[in-house]
Formats: sequence, C-alpha cells, structure tokens
Amino acid sequence: MRTDSSPGSLPAREHLPAAAAGTPVLDVVIPVYNEEKDLEPCVVRLHEHLSRTFPYAFRITVADNASTDGTPRVAARLAAGLAAVRSVRLEQKGRGRALGAVWSASDAPVLAYMDVDLSTDLNALLPLVAPLISGHSDLAIGSRLARSSRVVRGAKREFISRGYNLILRGSLQARFSDAQCGFKAIRRDVARVLLPLVEDTGWFFDTEMLVLAERAGCRIHEVPVDWVDDPDSTVHLVRTATDDLKGVWRVGRALATGSLPLDRLVRPFGDDPRDRDLTGVPQGLARQLVGFCVVGALSTLFYLLLYSGFRHFAGSQLANALALLVSAVANTAANRRLTFGVRGRGGAVRHQAQGLVVFGIGLVLTSGSLAALSAATADPDHSTELAVLIAANLAATVLRFLLFRAWVFPDTAPTAPVAPTAPVAPTAPAAPAAVTAPVSVRPADTDPRDAR
Repeated sequence: MRTDSSPGSLPAREHLPAAAAGTPVLDVVIPVYNEEKDLEPCVVRLHEHLSRTFPYAFRITVADNASTDGTPRVAARLAAGLAAVRSVRLEQKGRGRALGAVWSASDAPVLAYMDVDLSTDLNALLPLVAPLISGHSDLAIGSRLARSSRVVRGAKREFISRGYNLILRGSLQARFSDAQCGFKAIRRDVARVLLPLVEDTGWFFDTEMLVLAERAGCRIHEVPVDWVDDPDSTVHLVRTATDDLKGVWRVGRALATGSLPLDRLVRPFGDDPRDRDLTGVPQGLARQLVGFCVVGALSTLFYLLLYSGFRHFAGSQLANALALLVSAVANTAANRRLTFGVRGRGGAVRHQAQGLVVFGIGLVLTSGSLAALSAATADPDHSTELAVLIAANLAATVLRFLLFRAWVFPDTAPTAPVAPTAPVAPTAPAAPAAVTAPVSVRPADTDPRDAR
C-alpha cells in the first residue's frame, strides 16, 4: 500500500452549488481497451440519454488505455462529432490507471464511470449521482445483489460475483454489497483525498477504493440496478479473479499491520454523528461490548481446552495459570485489534503488559475459586472444577472489559474540527447538444430478464 503521501482531511459533505451555464456537474468516464466495435454505439446511446434526462450539464470522457486496434480513431471521431464528449489516450494498460488519471485531472464535481458494454440500465444513472450532488453521500455504486435488482447472467458469473463479495465481507469486513459492478460514482473532493492511497491499476482499483473509503468513514450509497450480462465480454474471469484475490490479501495485510495511514483522513467535526463528543454517551460502547463478548467466548473455549490439556501432566493450580497466561495474551491481541480497533504495532508491548496485569487479577479470582473448592471438597471431580472455573471466569470477564475500556484501551480524544474547504467552481466545455443520429433506447419499463 502507498504510505508516502499525506492526502489530508476528507471534506465536509455539502450540496453542490448551482453551476454556471456550460459548467459540467458530471464527468462520466468510459475506460476502454480494444473496443472499436462497441465504443461508438455506447457513447452515442449514453450521450442521447444524458441529453434527454440529465438536468445538469455533463461530460463524457473516453479513457483509452493503450488500445492497439482502431479504438483511438473511433474515440477521436466521437469527440469531434458530439458536444461534451472528449477522448483521453494513455500509453499504459489498466482500467484503474485510466480511471485514476482522468478522475485526478477532471474539473467536474461528480465523477462516474461505466463499462463500455452498458450492461447496466441507464435509468439508474441519475439515482446514482443524485446523493452525491445533494451532499448526502461521498460515493455511490450500482448493486446487482440488492433485493430489488433485476439481473440476467450466467451461473458461473453469478457464483464468482457472490463468492467474491463474501470474501470481501469475511476478510476485509466490507459492508457494501457489490464491489465489481462497473457502475460507480464519487465526489471529486473525496476522490482527490482517496486516490493517492489506491495502489491497484487494474480491475481491483474500485474495490480497493471502496474499502479505503469505508474504513475512512465515507458514506457509500447503493443503487439497485437492472443488469444484463454481455456474452461477448473480453474480461478474463480467471486472471481477474486471481488478481482480485491478490489485492484482497495486500489490502488486508496493510490494514492489519496499520501501514495504511487512514488516521490522516480526518472527517470534519459533525460530519459523522459518531464523531461527536456527547457528554454521558460512551462512544462505541455497544459495538465494543459485542466484540468483547465474541472474543471472550472464544477465549474461554480456548482456555478450557488448554486447561484440560495441561491438567494431564500438572496440578490444577499450575494448569490454570498456564492456560490463563496463554489465553490472556491471545485475548489481549484479539481485543486490541477487533474490539477496540487499535491497528499497527505502536503501543503493542505496553498493551500486552497491561493485559498481563488484568490477567493477574483474573488469576487471583480463578485461583481463589479453586482454593475455595479444594477447601470445601478434598477431591473434587473434573466437571466440578470446570463449573467453578466458568463462574469465576464470567466474573473476571466483566472486570476485564471495564479495565480494558477504561485503562488499557481508553477512548482517544476527539480530533480537532477541520474547516471544510470551499468548493472550487469548475470550468468546462459548452453544454451538451442534442444528438440527431438515430438511437435505439430500451423503454424504461422493460425487464432485463426478458432479454434474450
């Protein structure tokens, strides 16, 4: 992951001001590689749709990333013949590289992209960008996995898509539902902060951007879409899936080790209600309590397994001490990362030392319980010992949570508010003109499941 840049603070979300005549509010990027056959009908259809339905000025940018066929000539002809269409040529391949380059240079306040096959129904475009224009959200994605989406595609692509999103949820704790749909938008001020952190230049680009945005506290709006699979798609599924899995591993490792400087992406005070310093309202208490209970339950099972194993060759007191020591180290590490969200190696030794003090308190409670049991019964059976230890560990668990929250991992002080930057008035070419070329547009009420 890139850690050598300081992107600065995320901007406050504000409604975009009314643009001057001819100033584009939306820049739709179409990344292409060797798409001379599909490019022209795609751009003509998109241009006609935006001219007819979009209430703001727009721009369509064809981002050609090192095509070797006639794609550059087609793109140049479209830019010359249609208002508000331009063509950008990159000499290196990579969809992510093309998007990053065009988005970084664009002056439109809302940036979007869609695949050249136009598998997504264009009626979802305005709902996609409206929350960004209004200031409600920072990014927006089309989702083929929403309940109200209507999708036509083969079983293999369906399986790969759902499996990939399950991997993202399980490994990177992603909460968005569809990372691979080629239909996304982002506010330019947010892109300016996030893009320097995105390393991938291929198909994993937008997934990485979404993960980083979510971890930085951005709001991601999801739009159900109607989507029809393109049987002539040039995407190599196996190679793309392999590259995506490599990207998941790289981003997950960077997040786990704390090498990604997400702490620099400071949200303005009040932009997220969870950042507000409210008297008498503990921040994150419910989430921390749930995480602590899950870690505690797993730690208790781990402890009992260790105790049962050590008991074969050691007395009850020694077995209890050894089991508690090993499980306490694992418990502190798990709570540090999962419950209290502390990443990186900074302070890890101190946290483990404090965790051992908490372990000592638990040892006193459980050892005292065993001593009391031995005093009451000369030769208690193993099941009775386990029952006493479970009760003692429950009491120790409550005390451990309180000590972890108040002493080992106390809440950090709220970040000083950052004044939002004033929006920059973009400049752009003239407003789009109507298209006279005949265009075949599917009626809005057509169900893509009827397509053949």
